[in-house]
Amino acid sequence: MELSTTQMQNQGETENRHWSRRAWIRAAGLGSLTGGVALASRGVAGGQAGPEGSGPDHLGNAMGPVGRVSTESFDPTAFLRAWNFSDLPADERARFYRETPRQDGTLLREYELFAVDREIEIAPGVFFPAWTYNGQVPGPTIRATAGDRIRINFVNQGAHPHTIHFHGWHTPEMDGSLPAHQVMPGDRFVYEFDADPFGVHLYHCHANPLKRHVHKGLYGAFIVDPPAETPRPPADELVMVLNAFDTNFDAENEVYAVNTAASFYMHEPVTVRVGERVRMYVVNLTEFDLINSFHLHAMFFDVLRTGTTLVPTETTDTIMLCQGERAILETTFRHPGDFMFHAHQSEFAELGWMGLFRAEERTHSD
Repeated sequence: MELSTTQMQNQGETENRHWSRRAWIRAAGLGSLTGGVALASRGVAGGQAGPEGSGPDHLGNAMGPVGRVSTESFDPTAFLRAWNFSDLPADERARFYRETPRQDGTLLREYELFAVDREIEIAPGVFFPAWTYNGQVPGPTIRATAGDRIRINFVNQGAHPHTIHFHGWHTPEMDGSLPAHQVMPGDRFVYEFDADPFGVHLYHCHANPLKRHVHKGLYGAFIVDPPAETPRPPADELVMVLNAFDTNFDAENEVYAVNTAASFYMHEPVTVRVGERVRMYVVNLTEFDLINSFHLHAMFFDVLRTGTTLVPTETTDTIMLCQGERAILETTFRHPGDFMFHAHQSEFAELGWMGLFRAEERTHSD
């Protein structure tokens, strides 16, 4: 049974566990800047460790959890490059996603989404009572080409009223934002609209209280590609949802992450190729903090705000995003090695929002 905020606070006072964020995270075994699991690779952020005796390298102070999050029910590495249920076996995928050609050359894309309450692991041994789309946080990434028809068959299997609100163009009755739009437990609703405009967008529950339904995990990425005649250049594409978790329900986050699992990509780096364009679809869905950010070490990237243009609006190594704000970031790794990325709010980084890209040279077999 989920405790109310007041019950959690009373229990915390009784057990002397109403701690600060940093105290909580250390007690939970997530480590700190002076402890954690040393990385297996060398050369963080493109810089190699010095010779023995020349001074300490950064690896002994690497932040990260002790142990590993189970990837049996949700794998952050697989999530990076999965959309339209592409991470599922073909027979299972057909249960949740279908596409049908239309006469005008576009597709009808049909999805089966359901809300369900379940615990998810957000750090090794740390579980959060989430409200989810299809049993995962973030929900499955939905991807279409501009002009395609989207049809979402939504079933609410949770214990509370829920909706799906998509960012983009659609008719008012498809907005999922008003009390009349709420789908009661056990009920279903069909959302249908054309994918427009092209860019990187999001979807989330819009039932009241809105902040509770978002921070509990009901959100996901929604990518709309430009029309076929004006495609984006080929790239290695990654979906990166910035999120956080309020584990004691005091309206303050204790764990921060990219794609839910704290510090996951510190120990399972995101592999990329030297010389190959990398495109990141970055969506901020952090509740309780006004802004989040993305910083990449030893490199710069082009920024396409909301992705609704094919021309970069700026080139930088750090961007800030309000909740619901998003951007496409594009870069090319010039050198092999491990390159750190993290929030440039140091507290967020200490509490799990930190990872590595591992840039590898291409081989003759590639």
